[in-house]
Amino acid sequence: MKKTALLHAELSHLIASMGHKDMLVIGDAGLPAPPGIPVIDLALRQGVPGFLETLEVVLTELHVEEALIDAEMAAVSPAMSEAFHRAWPTDVPVRAVPHLTLQETARQARAVVRTGEFTPYSNIVLISGVVF
Repeated sequence: MKKTALLHAELSHLIASMGHKDMLVIGDAGLPAPPGIPVIDLALRQGVPGFLETLEVVLTELHVEEALIDAEMAAVSPAMSEAFHRAWPTDVPVRAVPHLTLQETARQARAVVRTGEFTPYSNIVLISGVVF
């Protein structure tokens, strides 16, 4: 049995296959997946698993060099925005972009991970880096 935090086989396989600049989206329960982009649906019920909980586990496996979040998060969901910024690694740049820009960028992603998060604008595009 795998020892690391991420036990979900499909998500673990995807992360292991990602290369430099590949993108992975983690979204709230309402984020639409672009046509043709695979969805890894983790949502069990409202709030389970949560956005931050899912992001925390993914970051144990994926080396991220940059990320994009919804600019609207700060105004519409300030508690989530504060919690996100407290948890986000300080050495990884994160840019806030309009939600429509995030959705357009998601069209280039390897996959969209759907969480059970019901907090609006709890979405992120993770851009894979390299460990060397």
